[in-house]
Amino acid sequence: MRSGSSELLLEQQQQQQQQQPLTEEQQRLRKIRELAPKKKNGNRRFRSWRERVRFYSTSTFAFLSVTAGASLLFLVPLYVDPAISTLSHDFIDRPTLCTTTRREDLVGIFNCSWSSCREGCTSDLYRCVHIYVTFIEENITIPLNMTDYTNYTSEWEQSSEATLLVNIKGCGYPPTVTCKKFNGYYGIEGAIYPCFYSRKNKTVVLTTYNHDDQVALIINFFVVPFVITVISSIALCVMHCDCRCKKDRSHRRNRPQCRRPRIENLR
Repeated sequence: MRSGSSELLLEQQQQQQQQQPLTEEQQRLRKIRELAPKKKNGNRRFRSWRERVRFYSTSTFAFLSVTAGASLLFLVPLYVDPAISTLSHDFIDRPTLCTTTRREDLVGIFNCSWSSCREGCTSDLYRCVHIYVTFIEENITIPLNMTDYTNYTSEWEQSSEATLLVNIKGCGYPPTVTCKKFNGYYGIEGAIYPCFYSRKNKTVVLTTYNHDDQVALIINFFVVPFVITVISSIALCVMHCDCRCKKDRSHRRNRPQCRRPRIENLR
C-alpha cells in the first residue's frame, strides 16, 4: 500500500511540474498579446456599394471638370481664337491665283510689326519677312492638272498689292508651320500659286483655307471641353449640394394679417 501511494504522489508531482511551465508560458503569451498594438483593420468600416459608386463618380467628375476647364486656357488662344478670326474675315471658298510681287527681309523691332510667317506667336520679332502679292479678284476655276500658271494669269486682271500670311495670325509652331519652307516657296518674286483672299479685307491673303476645318477646330477645342466642364460641375453640384430652389414661406407665416376696417368701427 505504501509503495502504491508513493508512486501516485510521484506521478502527481511530475504532472504538476509539467503543467507549471505551460501555465507560465501561457501567461507570458497572454501579456504579449495584451501589450501588442491592435490591428488597424479591426476597426475599419467597409464601404457599401452605394458609397463606392459615389466616391468614384465624384473623383471622375472632378477630374473631368478640372482637366477640361484647364485645357480651355491653352486651347482657346492657340486654336479657337485664330479659327474665329479666320471665319470672321470671310475668305473665298474657291482658290484664286496669286503672284508674288516682292519680298522684304527686315531686321529690328520697329520694322517688324508683322511677318508673313514666324515660328512662335509669343516671342518678339527681330527678324521678319514681308511677302507682297497680287491676285485675280474674279471668280475663276483652276484646272486640277495645271502646273504652269504663267500663261493662265496673264489673261486676267490683277488686283492691288496685298500681304501674304501663313495663317490669320501670321505665326505658328512646327511641324504645322515651317517658315523656312514657306518663305522659300512663296517668297520668290514672280511665283504663281493658289491662294485665298478675304472679302472683308482684300489686303489679307492666305495660302490655305477650309471653312469646315475652322468650324471643326471650334467644336473640338472649345465646345466639347466647355460642355464637359459644365456637365461635370452640374453633376458635382447635384451630388454634394442642395441645388433645388426652395421658396422661403416663413415670412408669409409670420406676416400679420391685415383686416379691412368695418363700417361700424369707422363711426
